[in-house]
This record gives sequence, structure tokens and C-alpha cells, in this order.
Amino acid sequence: MTGDRAPLLRPPPAAVGGGPPEAAGAGPGAGVGVGPSRAVGVGPRVAVGSPAAAGVDGGADGCGAGSDGGAVHAAAEGALPPEAYAVALAGLPGMGPARLTAIVAADGPAGAWSRIVAGQGWRAPEVVRTFGVEPAALVRRWHRAAVRADPAQEWRRVVEAGLGVAVACSPAFPPALVGDVEPPAVIFHRGTPGVISGPRVAVVGTRRCSATGLGMATELGRDLAAAGVAVVSGLAAGIDGAAHRGALAADGAPPIGVVATGLDVVYPPGQTDLWRAVATAGVLLSEAPLGTRPERWRFPARNRIIAALADVVVVVESHRRGGSLHTVDEADRRGRDVLAVPGSVRNPAATGTNELLAEGRAPVCSVDDVLVALGLAATPRSGPADGRVPPHHADQLVLEAVGWQPSTLDQLLLRTGVDLAGLAPALDRLCEAGWVARRGGWYERVAATDGIWA
Repeated sequence: MTGDRAPLLRPPPAAVGGGPPEAAGAGPGAGVGVGPSRAVGVGPRVAVGSPAAAGVDGGADGCGAGSDGGAVHAAAEGALPPEAYAVALAGLPGMGPARLTAIVAADGPAGAWSRIVAGQGWRAPEVVRTFGVEPAALVRRWHRAAVRADPAQEWRRVVEAGLGVAVACSPAFPPALVGDVEPPAVIFHRGTPGVISGPRVAVVGTRRCSATGLGMATELGRDLAAAGVAVVSGLAAGIDGAAHRGALAADGAPPIGVVATGLDVVYPPGQTDLWRAVATAGVLLSEAPLGTRPERWRFPARNRIIAALADVVVVVESHRRGGSLHTVDEADRRGRDVLAVPGSVRNPAATGTNELLAEGRAPVCSVDDVLVALGLAATPRSGPADGRVPPHHADQLVLEAVGWQPSTLDQLLLRTGVDLAGLAPALDRLCEAGWVARRGGWYERVAATDGIWA
């Protein structure tokens, strides 16, 4: 996703309960209207709820009930696992990741749910500071929703959807997220979470990419997976999706996808087949409950999980204010190495990556650069078989003139000296043979990627 880099990291108060952007295939559900993950302007002096809510310090493992003898007694119920209460909590209106993490750390999932159903709040500053400018109103809102909800029913929906759920104490909770600076309180997964092991590289970039960037992302995904390195990405259109298509084509290390919506809401809608393939071959993760639609603040929140799961982050293409730069910020918070693929100074999709290189980030010209950053030995590999029909001699001049950056028809007329009557058919032949991509009036050469980048 693209957008302003800094503001997206801290969603505004107006995001609470706000409507999601229009997206085909994004249906309603328990997660609709979930609010922002961070609070604004609340100091530790604010008290919420009854006096019985004070002094909560139990449940820090994310599963047990808190030490409060009042509302926090749900663990004794024993009817449902902690994950079921985490699912119910995640579906409450205005419940973002930071709020969920805070209340689960204080009371455990069952204890937090019991406290909300009882209409009690929290006084612990580390909890209250995540509640926004009207904490009492937020707790009342949760209470109204909770007394009408049924955690068992919500749990049944998740099980029937074929999803797994993990909280911090669950065996399926990714070890890479344990102890993270901002871990998710709950993770929904489709596929096999056990594949999150061994070396992992996040390959990210803009959805508005060039054909060269698309091909590079595909090659990196393929070659990393073939070398036994799992590719982590956000399954967005463009660079993210290309990296995972490459990884799937290699039939190597299982892919790891992290999305910003519920696992039943494919976004963008055109990625349905890719979501299914990643879940089948590897694992698909989300911290959003079923039915959660795409909301702007959720994408940078998702990016922190991508960065936390990766040993190295590679940015293939990014505009100056591209959303992938949020992943760079999150990688920096965690001390992860960030690498960037150099691009033409005439390519607007490479502006952000070239600026990363100017900051001193290491360049990526092939998968060997990434393997070295991981501390792995680069191994000799034969290049991919190019099944395209070689261009005719007369078309070779045009292909060389197209080059590896987007070019207009007028520019190619000047470079080749060929008139339009000869140039247009040559470009058509090169496009049909897969040597050149034509996108919105721009022509660009295509690398050999076995056709899997398209």
C-alpha cells in the first residue's frame, strides 16, 4: 500500500468505528468497525470503572486470569480455551491491536472478557493509556457489545471457517513474534504455522510497479525459496504478489503471507488464487478477526508483523512516500537489515528505493546479495530457462531501444530512427512474444521469469 509514511503509523482518533474504504468482495462481519491500534492524549492519571478494577497485574502470559478477585474470574469457567475469548475480544468495536495487547497482558483473554461483561474497567496506566480520549465511553461501548455476544458462537465460526487461532501461550504462536517490541495479542492463521522457521526474508514494494520491478520481485522470490529461504510478504498487488508467485513457482521454502483484513476477506479481490496457494503451500496470517474489511490504518499495522517475522527486508520498488517504507521503519525498530534494489532515476517507482540506497542501505542486484546479508553462502545456480521465441533480427534493435526503464512511443521513435509504420508492428510482436510489456502507454523490457510474474 502507498500513502503518507509517518501519519499512517499512528491512526487518528477519528478512525474509531470509522467506515472502511470501498473494496469489492469485502463483506461485513465481526471485525467491521474495529478502531485504531493506538491511543492519543491519555495520561496515566485517568481512572476507569469501579474500585475493584484497580491493581490488575495478572495474566501477563496472555492466557491466565489476572490477580483481581472481582471481575477477573473467567478462567474458572473452563468452558472455552483462551483463544476463544481472544477471538471475542478482537471483534469488539474499537478494539485495535494495542488495546487488545494491553488488556490481555493485564488479565488474560478470559479475565479481560469477564471484566468487560461485568462493566468494569481498568486503572492500570499501561492499559488506560491505550484507550483514547474517552476511556470510560470506550469501556461502556465494549460492555454493550459483549453482553450481546457469545464467545462460543464466535469460536464456532472460526473453527468452521477452517482457521487456527493463537495467543502468546499457544503452541502455534510464531516464536519470531514472542518478545517483539509490539507483538499481536492474537494471530489467526490458515495453513501450517510451523513453517515459520529457518531464514526468512520480507520482499516488499509498491503495487504501482514497473515491469522490471515485477520481474525482479519474482526472481528474488523464486531464487530465495529455491535456496531454502522463506519469503514473507503482504500479498498486495504488484511487488508483494510477484514475490510470492516466484516463491510458489520454486516449490522450495514455504511462503509466509501476512494480510490486513480478516482471512475471509480477500483484498485486493483479485488475489484470491494467490491467497489460497500461499495458505496451501505455507501459511497465511492476520491479527484481524473474521469479517474485518480493509481499513487504511490496518496496513501499516500489518507491516510491523512482516518486519518482525523477517530476518532481512528487501524493498524492490517504492515511491517516495510508499507504504513499503513503513515496513522499513518497523524493520529499523527491530534492528533488521534493510536492502534495496537500485532503479532508474527516471522511474518514479524507484524513487523511494534509490533514496534508501542514498541513506546507506545495501543494494540488491541478485539473490546472492540477500543470501550474504543472511550469512548464507551464495551458491552457483544456472539461469532460468527462457522459453520465449528469440526476437527477429529486425526487432532486436527495437528491443534494445526499449531498455530496462519505461519508455514512451515518442522516445522509441527518436532512439530507433524507425518510422511509426515500422515501430508499432515491431512493438506488437515483442509484446506478444513476452519480450516487452505495454502498460498505460509505456513500454518496458521484460526479464526472463518463466512467465510467472504476470
